[in-house]
Amino acid sequence: MKKLSETWFADGYIDFELKQYTILAYLQEVNKYFDEHKLYPQLADLIFHYNNLLHFRANKEYLKQQFPKRLSAIDMQKLTMLYESIVEDDELMQELSEIISYALGQMKGTIEGGTALYEYVEERIEISPVGLVPLQCEEGYFFLKDGSFSDTKVYQYRLSIFEKHSEKYRSIRTEYVDSWQRNFVNTSENIKAELIRNRSYMPNPAVYNIETSLALPVNETLLPIAKRSLVKFITDLPGNHNIA
Repeated sequence: MKKLSETWFADGYIDFELKQYTILAYLQEVNKYFDEHKLYPQLADLIFHYNNLLHFRANKEYLKQQFPKRLSAIDMQKLTMLYESIVEDDELMQELSEIISYALGQMKGTIEGGTALYEYVEERIEISPVGLVPLQCEEGYFFLKDGSFSDTKVYQYRLSIFEKHSEKYRSIRTEYVDSWQRNFVNTSENIKAELIRNRSYMPNPAVYNIETSLALPVNETLLPIAKRSLVKFITDLPGNHNIA
């Protein structure tokens, strides 16, 4: 998917109709993916641009620094270019303000559609431990099972904490391990035992089933939502609020 630049609304020729076409074309492509039940990375990208516009509109000083400059003179001897900021151009500022307001309104509706799909999927995901949960559960495996009933996809995960703007956030890193055909032999308990036997560096891993009756694109929708759901599930377990 063709991406927008961070300052797409102020790049090049600032014209309402031109920028209107740009944002509508972008959102049309995003909605095409949403119609196919593919949320990522489109939803994250869209939310980034929405928040970026809010930030630009709220922080006028930063906005001034980000605006393009208009060539005002050329020093042929020093081969330098002097620029005049367009910030003081009231007409241009009004045009830009209208572009931002229009884009925010259009983006909001698309975001609402994407988040509604996200919440629909999230509500239909069930997580349960496989066997006993060890005291240390920041690293382990999860078994992803969807409504296709064809196989069980196994991922290794690791939770960590990172700081951003003096606030702590939990993140999850995952690595695809393998798939097991879903049958009466390949139960979750048997898969867990096989993982422990063949991957001895993790002798007592935390293991979770993540299941849904929905059949969805795995990498674009199911896996990202499953990962976020697992982070919340583990964080809410007693004694796991300080995972490092």
